[in-house]
Amino acid sequence: MKFKFAHNNINVLDLEKSLAFYKQALGLKEVRRKEAEDGSFTLVYLGDGVSEHLLELTYLRDRTDPYNLGDNEIHLAFTTEDFEAAHKLHSEMGCICYENTKMNIYFISDPDGYWLEIVPAKR
Repeated sequence: MKFKFAHNNINVLDLEKSLAFYKQALGLKEVRRKEAEDGSFTLVYLGDGVSEHLLELTYLRDRTDPYNLGDNEIHLAFTTEDFEAAHKLHSEMGCICYENTKMNIYFISDPDGYWLEIVPAKR
């Protein structure tokens, strides 16, 4: 039996704000969307245009409280061919939340506080 990654899911409070962030910060674009018939939730799948892996954003209409991310030890990682340009963009956006210069990695935080690791493609 063989398994293949399909997607990761995170829940977001402000769908439009999150969509704008993921587009600007990581170049992710909407691949598909599913809306509940009663409007209670929306699922938006984002892709990078390169891999098959998707990020699913779940928006719950009636949710008003921020999500409790605990110690926030879970994260998604992204590679980039132009690490310096990515770092400059994320610095300008003000979303870098942690850097480890010895390992040549850093993390950005999305509007809901999820951490996303940025790694150079060639290490």
